[in-house]
Amino acid sequence: MAGHVLGAGYEVHVYTRTKGTAADLISKGAVWEDSVAALGRKCRVIITMVGYPSDVEEVYLGEGGILAHAGEGTLVIDMTTSGPDLAVRIYEKARLSAIEALDAPVSGGDLGARNATLSIMAGGDKAAFDRALPLFEVMGKNVVFQGKPGSGQHTKMANQIAIAAGMVAVCESIAYAKRSGLDPETVLKSIGAGAAASWSLTHLGPKMISGNMEPGFYVKHFIKDMKIAVDSAQRLGLSTPGLALALSLYEKLARMGDEDKGTQALFKLFE
Repeated sequence: MAGHVLGAGYEVHVYTRTKGTAADLISKGAVWEDSVAALGRKCRVIITMVGYPSDVEEVYLGEGGILAHAGEGTLVIDMTTSGPDLAVRIYEKARLSAIEALDAPVSGGDLGARNATLSIMAGGDKAAFDRALPLFEVMGKNVVFQGKPGSGQHTKMANQIAIAAGMVAVCESIAYAKRSGLDPETVLKSIGAGAAASWSLTHLGPKMISGNMEPGFYVKHFIKDMKIAVDSAQRLGLSTPGLALALSLYEKLARMGDEDKGTQALFKLFE
């Protein structure tokens, strides 16, 4: 994602916990910063994508965080999948320092990031979204303003809830095809073009069949997302039994030692 921004002609400064991770970007002209604070002091637009809500909180709200060092008029965009309530807290604290803040998680996985075809769902002030839109359009194809602060994260939770139950269904479908003696690849040609079609069936179904469990999106990160969704749903007074089932199955998969595999590794439970 940062590479697309750099390739579009923007001056890009980067910070990662391990500098080697950014080596390719640095070789292409990105400027390395040795801390979040240093980056915050120099950049007018700051985009973050980290692992867990605790990381988001540290990066934004800690003493060495972005909001403690960014200047007035800076635009901060968190693209991590994180908690809606945390997104609102960041927005409110940013506003006290005349900093604009958006929560803008993405969907599309590693493939969408590489191909600049991500779906980007944004929450915050419309003026801040309009300011960020040229950058979003460099990284994604389906860019939608969802509304007030936290709306981007709520939309991502809706996305993950749909995927969670859908992944169980995809695993069951392929397991059934194999058990009944059908060629699962041939089955995908039929059901992948009909009412059962989904991104997971099309892109992860073939990986399940071939035994390719390498991560495009980690099991451990999907568990993190589902736990956020469960918590958010409970706060809203909403029952999500499909989500609860998917979470329990993925936690079982993680206990088996597969937390660093791709989400399609869930199929192992059905084999």
